[in-house]
Amino acid sequence: MSKKTRLTLAFAVGVAAIGLSSLSACTTSEVLNQGYIVDPKSLELVPPGSSKEQVLLALGSPSTKASFDNEVFYYISQKRVRPVAFLQPQLVDQRILAVYFNKDDRVERIADYGLKDGRVFDFISRTTPTGGKDASFLGQVLSDTVGDSTPGAPAL
Repeated sequence: MSKKTRLTLAFAVGVAAIGLSSLSACTTSEVLNQGYIVDPKSLELVPPGSSKEQVLLALGSPSTKASFDNEVFYYISQKRVRPVAFLQPQLVDQRILAVYFNKDDRVERIADYGLKDGRVFDFISRTTPTGGKDASFLGQVLSDTVGDSTPGAPAL
């Protein structure tokens, strides 16, 4: 093998190595979490019967509140994945932790809502909520956001 052929081969191998390393840098996916990420240990601090103050101390301020029949605290989180460094992140999961209070401002129940098979689903009680203002609100927040890769898609 001549010296020129060896240099050409070495150059080609070098270019291929640089090309592969730059391509591998583009394929690293990035996971972006936003909002309240549910910590199971924090949830243990607010069993049914806990006061509103206990909830605020354990979980912090809610993302939003609602008063349908009694007050509800909503803690909203999103998980987005950016598959390639230069692409927009895509929403892959969205959860809503709902803390329901009774008329005495004590925790009545806690629900962890998300989408399962395209429907609003409570991952704690393993049920889907029935109709009503709360179910309508949850449906509006969760519907048509997961898997939507359209630029400018609704985000919280």
